[in-house]
Amino acid sequence: MKSAVETLNPTRVRLTVEVPFEELKDSLDAAYKKINQQVTVKGFRKGKVPARVIDQRFGRGAVLEEAVNDALPKFYTDAVNEGELNVLGQPEVDITELKDGELLAFTAEVDVRPAIEIPDYSGIEVTVDAIDVTDEEIQKSLEQLRDRFASTNPVERAAAEGDVVTIDLEAKVDGEVLPDGVADGVQYTIGSGELLDGIDEAVTGLEAGGEATFTSELKGGTAEGKNAEVSVKVTQVAARELPELDDEFAQLASEFDTLEELKADSRRRLEDSKRYDQATQAQERVLDELLKLAEVPIPEKLLADEINTRKHNLEHHQLGQMGLDLAKYLEIQGKTQEEFDAETEEQAVKGIKTQFILDELVNKEKLNVSQEELTEHLMRRAQSSGMSPDQFAQAVVEGGQVPMLVGEVARGKALAVVVEAAKVVDTNGAEVDLSDDEEETEAGETAEASAEETAAEDKGEAADAGATEGTADKAEKNEG
Repeated sequence: MKSAVETLNPTRVRLTVEVPFEELKDSLDAAYKKINQQVTVKGFRKGKVPARVIDQRFGRGAVLEEAVNDALPKFYTDAVNEGELNVLGQPEVDITELKDGELLAFTAEVDVRPAIEIPDYSGIEVTVDAIDVTDEEIQKSLEQLRDRFASTNPVERAAAEGDVVTIDLEAKVDGEVLPDGVADGVQYTIGSGELLDGIDEAVTGLEAGGEATFTSELKGGTAEGKNAEVSVKVTQVAARELPELDDEFAQLASEFDTLEELKADSRRRLEDSKRYDQATQAQERVLDELLKLAEVPIPEKLLADEINTRKHNLEHHQLGQMGLDLAKYLEIQGKTQEEFDAETEEQAVKGIKTQFILDELVNKEKLNVSQEELTEHLMRRAQSSGMSPDQFAQAVVEGGQVPMLVGEVARGKALAVVVEAAKVVDTNGAEVDLSDDEEETEAGETAEASAEETAAEDKGEAADAGATEGTADKAEKNEG
């Protein structure tokens, strides 16, 4: 076999391949055997029809077509390996010559990973938010904890915001009570917004035994989306009572003996949360700066596939779960279709560039992934998918997605290398030290979010693919 590679552009090549006919022998034998199992010829046992009879009865062309279809993938893969190409996706194959007994010639056009020169990233500088925890934030945290330990006591007065009312509901559409439109003994906190639009105004000011009627658009059930006439009767009004913020409350709500200890713990937790957010912010901004420095040609077909994947995931996973279609989603977001398309393309370009650059950095730095790192990453992905680690691991293995997860971890380590070399300061001018045990974990999540961002990563997707894939990863699986 002879092959030659012609570069059409930085992301696409054309392979020209010539195969001597004798190299088709195994595929021809397989073709005759396959046809033998499918046909019946009088005078011959099934599977024992001679080749010359198959040629006479069914035509030599049918045999050649079967043999060529069988042989092409191998010859294409051999040509790819010979040319040391890093191909993406399936090739477009054109048989240019087929001379029986002499020669098979074909061309194959395919996208390839572009050659990327990793820029000098040592001079990257980014600014992130400072870790400042205010007394107001601590107080808000304590109030939220206090709210969780609130009690309710029935009162004999009109209902007001914050009260918990027990109500009976009846919904009618066109004068008919809906089959699923009756509910008794529902507890509702006025002002929470957890029930129908208009319920707050209807029950505010009512005492136990009071009734009201209002109109509201139903958010679910058999008449979802229709306007219903809703009758509501208040059967009880209860006031919420918050515990005093004192040492006794600290002992009730935590393992601490004093309120001051509880406050100190709240401050520490807020600082930890902000420190994590700060690290994530640093990695995102370092990655953005890295992308600005590098020239990365984007394969057109790969980009189109990635855009389609993102749109499909948004429409059929995330929006479907929310009961929305794309038009309603755009209306809520205040975006036009053109703005949405432009934004999706921008995100797709960023995801592909991120993956290409970090993969190249993995190779350059010779970064490896340990079993422990892979296991930790799998645990995090399982948690985000809503599956148990065992279920997720089984789906990954069955879907052949282990190499994809290894790639995700490796890209996270590559980004951590860049972050470590960058200068990160906070808005107070203080230099931020990110060299802790969590850096690669956080960097991995940042790289993953950028390279493989999708509108949804639900349990169904994870079961099908083992994990949400970037199109560049999926294309690589088709190599050969």
